[in-house]
Amino acid sequence: MPSLIGVDLGGTKIAAVRYDAETWKPQAQEKLGTQAGKPFREIVEHLLDVIEKLRAADTVAVGIGIPGLIQRPAGVILTLPNIPGAEDFPLQEHLARELQLPVSVENDSDCFTLAEALRGAGKGRDIVVGVTMGTGVGGGIAIGGKLFHGSHGFAAEIGHMLLKPGEPPFKTDDRRGDIEQFLSGTALGKRCPQAKTPEEYLEGTTCASLHPQVIREAAWMCASITHCIDPSLIVFGGSAGHALSPHLPSIEKELTKWVYPGTPLPALAIGILPDAGTLGAALLTQPH
Repeated sequence: MPSLIGVDLGGTKIAAVRYDAETWKPQAQEKLGTQAGKPFREIVEHLLDVIEKLRAADTVAVGIGIPGLIQRPAGVILTLPNIPGAEDFPLQEHLARELQLPVSVENDSDCFTLAEALRGAGKGRDIVVGVTMGTGVGGGIAIGGKLFHGSHGFAAEIGHMLLKPGEPPFKTDDRRGDIEQFLSGTALGKRCPQAKTPEEYLEGTTCASLHPQVIREAAWMCASITHCIDPSLIVFGGSAGHALSPHLPSIEKELTKWVYPGTPLPALAIGILPDAGTLGAALLTQPH
């Protein structure tokens, strides 16, 4: 069987895995860090180097997840908030030309969602919403195993849904009050600066006073998603998302207070795939 390469391009590292296209078992992997602060053109060259190291004679396609907005289907980068200098770069076309292989470029939260929907916590469920809580808050929607992008390609920007308009939880000139300002790892760090790791935001006693607020805010977010999309599952990823694990029962209980009475509730879960980013990127290359 042929092999496929999935790449997760982050703000600080490049992670890539070659998969067997039939079993989806990893065959080889490469990691390269740190990419922070480097010119984007240099990062692209490193990206090519990592792919070439993994490439085998039977490799037939490459998928790449990036932490930003993409013009589809051309795979042109519109913005990468944590990697300056990438605006308007035709990444998909450039890599396909250099590698002489089909290349698919997608948002990294969409990659997480696709992997969990097809082979992880959402396997067998029809409508899966992924919420990644890390440096920012990202999202993805998979319907029947296919990503839903919306009319303009910007669906599931969950982090920019409003939570408390005009009332961010810390001092800032940006008054949007969107979900990212409340539930991203960056925001939680500002709300509880004594924490040393993302886990401490939501586990243990360091930020205990914050926990009830986060439970309520996560329930508000899930209520909005539920009424808009009616998903069968909402699955959380990212460092702060995984730290929600001990609070899922409380979030589910809180959710019942905020949805319209009688509304069917989605299941809530934490992502179970250790390589969801790279696996989802590789899955992009296949018809579903």
